[in-house]
Amino acid sequence: MRYYSKPLKNLISELGKLPGIGGKTAQRLAFHILSMSDSDAEAIADAIVTAKREMKFCSVCGNLTDEDPCSICSDQTRDRSVICVVESPRDVYAMERIREYRGLYHVLNGAISPMDGIGPEDINLRSLIVRLQSEDINELILATNPNIEGEATAMYIAKLVKPSGIKVTRIAHGIPVGGDLEYADEVTLSKALEGRREL
Repeated sequence: MRYYSKPLKNLISELGKLPGIGGKTAQRLAFHILSMSDSDAEAIADAIVTAKREMKFCSVCGNLTDEDPCSICSDQTRDRSVICVVESPRDVYAMERIREYRGLYHVLNGAISPMDGIGPEDINLRSLIVRLQSEDINELILATNPNIEGEATAMYIAKLVKPSGIKVTRIAHGIPVGGDLEYADEVTLSKALEGRREL
């Protein structure tokens, strides 16, 4: 990159900071942006600045929104007795894509990870407890990721909430649709067996 001019080097470097963007992809994106018309390049830059300026966290659920409370929390047609706990706003969008879940959400904006120095006080957990105490909630669905941090977070929340009498459930994990048993690891197979149901 030493033969690139300073502005191009800077653009490649900044694009390379995005998740999933390696050096080659950052280079390709930079050259593509430079080949765009000024108005198209400015539209991208403006969209980034506008989204960064106008998006905020919902004061109720912690989801990213441009209005407070967010459209999901404001929707009176949703089942207000069920809260699905997820790690990030991306997880809310994933759940909404299936169009099956009609309850509310609570976004933790992280997961407990002692190895990274992230404890329960570092995620959006306190406001969940306040919601559970002030709203009439029948079920809490824990939909954290099926990794060590997600499992630790789910177990911590379950132990915290169960004494209150609220039903605490965990989303099932296991073999993906279209997957082959021979390629599944032991933990995935074990979770699939645990989550089996009667037909």
